[in-house]
Amino acid sequence: MTTLSVLPATTHVGPVTLLTRDLPGLSAFYTRLLSLTPTTQTAQEVTLAAQGTPLLHLKAAPNLPAASVSRPGLYHTAFLLPTRADLGRWLAHAAQSGLRIGSGDHLVSEAFYLDDPEGNGIEIYADRPRSTWTWENGQIKMATLAVNAAAVLQAAGIDIQHLDQAPPYAGAPAGTSVGHIHLKVGSAAQAARWYTQALGLDVVADMGSAAFLSWGGYHHHIGLNEWHSAGQGRPAAPAAGLGGVDFVTDDLSGLRAHLRDRKDVQDTPDGLILTDPWGNRLTVRQQA
Repeated sequence: MTTLSVLPATTHVGPVTLLTRDLPGLSAFYTRLLSLTPTTQTAQEVTLAAQGTPLLHLKAAPNLPAASVSRPGLYHTAFLLPTRADLGRWLAHAAQSGLRIGSGDHLVSEAFYLDDPEGNGIEIYADRPRSTWTWENGQIKMATLAVNAAAVLQAAGIDIQHLDQAPPYAGAPAGTSVGHIHLKVGSAAQAARWYTQALGLDVVADMGSAAFLSWGGYHHHIGLNEWHSAGQGRPAAPAAGLGGVDFVTDDLSGLRAHLRDRKDVQDTPDGLILTDPWGNRLTVRQQA
């Protein structure tokens, strides 16, 4: 479904901010998970990057309660690796590290899932070539099938029968990014309307209890689901978990004009800041 042309097709997800009850512990976990590098590190905040590209801002919030499963907020942060071979190398690393992971072949991508120590969902994935994606009436075909893990490993030259012989993990390569963000909301339909009207996203897959939206014909930059949070409104008090999401664009002028009459938008030197009906803080900033 084509909506408003208020942001360029190249707009994409930037760093994700997590409020953490254990800053040193969570920083160490993500550093091990993808061999990310701290670029900013204080007692209150750590920024983790892949080859210089910031992916996560971790902010200390030791006094906040843990978020309940039914609370609107983060479902998962999805880290996109550039190639299937990169995903295979990460998968061998995950197996050698003893991580408990799930998986899903989504036709457009192959993905592996886990939670961090504070319950924040994580997806590590690689896209299939866009030429293989199937579209029908403006909707992209996606599914959740079993991943052929042996084939993913083989793409990296690793034999599933000899994982112990895989070379040491060299870390997330250049080009690693946050490919999409998946949020828990009270109503997927209401959220899809809000995001299309506010940010000009296209709804590329409507599954009733979940919706997937993107710019520029991607399979999704934002996922929205009500699987655990149906009927929930904006939380009354803060909790650990999602602190905010950045979106990065080449040109902010169209969105600024589109949002100029809205009273819930802050126009700041860092970009345009708005909050969705479930309290998720969004910052759209222009590429430097």
